[in-house]
Amino acid sequence: GAQEFLVYEDERITFDAFARAAIAIAAALEREGLARGDRVALAMRNLPEWPAVFFGALLAGAIVVPLNAWWTGPELVFGLEDSASRFVFTDAERLERLGHDLPSRVQHMFVARGDDSGPARPLEQILGPPSSWHKLPDAAMPCVALDPEDNATIFYTSGTTGPPKGALGTHRSLTTNIFATPFSMARNALRRGTPPPDLQARTQRVTLVAVPFFHVTACLAALMPNAAAGGKLVLMRKFEAEAAMALIQKERVSVTGGVPAIVLSLLEHPRFTDYDLSSLELLSHGGAPSPSNLAARIRDHFPNAVPGNGWGMTETSATCTTHSAEEYEHRPASCGPALPVSRIRIMNADGSAELPLGQVGELWAFGPNIVKGYWNRSEDTQAVFRDGWLRTGDLAFMDEEGFCFIVDRAKDMLIRGGENIYCIEVESALCEHPAVADAALIGLAHPVLGEVPAAVVQAREPVNESDLRAFLADRVAAFKVPDRIAIRQAPLPRNASGKLVKSALKAMFGS
Repeated sequence: GAQEFLVYEDERITFDAFARAAIAIAAALEREGLARGDRVALAMRNLPEWPAVFFGALLAGAIVVPLNAWWTGPELVFGLEDSASRFVFTDAERLERLGHDLPSRVQHMFVARGDDSGPARPLEQILGPPSSWHKLPDAAMPCVALDPEDNATIFYTSGTTGPPKGALGTHRSLTTNIFATPFSMARNALRRGTPPPDLQARTQRVTLVAVPFFHVTACLAALMPNAAAGGKLVLMRKFEAEAAMALIQKERVSVTGGVPAIVLSLLEHPRFTDYDLSSLELLSHGGAPSPSNLAARIRDHFPNAVPGNGWGMTETSATCTTHSAEEYEHRPASCGPALPVSRIRIMNADGSAELPLGQVGELWAFGPNIVKGYWNRSEDTQAVFRDGWLRTGDLAFMDEEGFCFIVDRAKDMLIRGGENIYCIEVESALCEHPAVADAALIGLAHPVLGEVPAAVVQAREPVNESDLRAFLADRVAAFKVPDRIAIRQAPLPRNASGKLVKSALKAMFGS
């Protein structure tokens, strides 16, 4: 009803107004001849129009294709061609990047907050400005029968190890995350011996969406659950730490996070103490490795907030394992146990046998959150998906209570003269140094050993390479100590999913 759902700068949009906009999008697509299963590409920043198009297209029976708003023009064209999208919704900046050289399959283009001088029609012709969405006429939901196993989304993987692949999700997989946070909260309460929280009696949860909607973390782990539970989303066009702190103070934000880099950037900002961040109740992150001391730092610096952590991939439709509060603090190196509807197991290298507890192997995942496979890539699908199980490519182990510990990406693990080096172990040790805010380990080619470890460190205060190497010598085996350490004040380079860009890190060493 009249409760606020979306806040973007000076725009405030209620659930009722949002529903009217989403249904108007669905009706417009039907008028334009949308057929069930047609792909609708969505390429824009975090604007209120993004979720309106997302839900509207789903209601009309389309497969929604969220494209990375950071992509260049050719990369966006790749996404349109690969998905064979007939409909495209974009903003003015993405439209300019696309230009006029569009795939022939594209038949209908709409631009949000643009004009009618190019190949796209203004989206405002359908919706009007967000401030007037509440005036849109009452309209019935589309008469489209949707099955839980119908194709619903194509989210492209971040492509850190090759060209992006489209992960084909279903209506069932994209709704699984709705239950992740309530499950984690209930488990925390039961484990500490207290009654589970009454979610119906809670005041409205306010979430600062600091990551892009085109990433499954924001779309499936933030947008979907808040739409279902009546939460409010405060949108940022692009994350910037001080602007985020100002919004947290102004809107009394209760939840934020996304990837560890966001939480770290808040903690490390020189004006951190200038803002009232006491409204925060949960700082949750996933999608990339985090320092093992991050849970304790959240507790120390945000007195009213609990830390949360989880693991997921594009292929798991965001969250697959999760924990928070004491569970996370007691196991800061873990990403939690699997959701109740999911299963995880640790397999040997060829996938023929499950490994005992405590042994490192490849993490496999199973459940309703797992996507069907890769869009139009049968060989890749056969290589990664087996009898409903997803071969994640992550190296991990499990403890006796089912808590998962990610130790590295199988493809990124370093092997120095036959000795395995798990990057997270060394990175976590570096982050224990009081001068280190963030750290990353990479491999550099070596003529004899094959490769040797090198580290890039974001320092919060002066420190030198020899000090860090000596610090590590007391914490990890000698062969794990980096041969070289690059020290910088700027944040480490990450892609839109919060994952480290290994090529940029290697370039710092001339590799």
